Amino acid sequence: MAEGKNRLPELIRLVEAGERVIITRHGVPVAQLGPPPPPIHQARLGGMRDRIRLHPGWDTPIDPDRFLEGDL
Repeated sequence: MAEGKNRLPELIRLVEAGERVIITRHGVPVAQLGPPPPPIHQARLGGMRDRIRLHPGWDTPIDPDRFLEGDL
């Protein structure tokens, strides 16, 4: 760990280049340096406007008996 502390700028450059760095204490892995997780995309309100079309009658109530008979 002491060596890692002294070489932190170099280790950060390795991570920036896409490598993962394992830090050990007495030969036992104790930490891992890696790139940050990808950003989470926020859903935009109204983002699908004009992309979704509902057919006329989509909200017409369904007769349960006809539905159960497979008549729809």
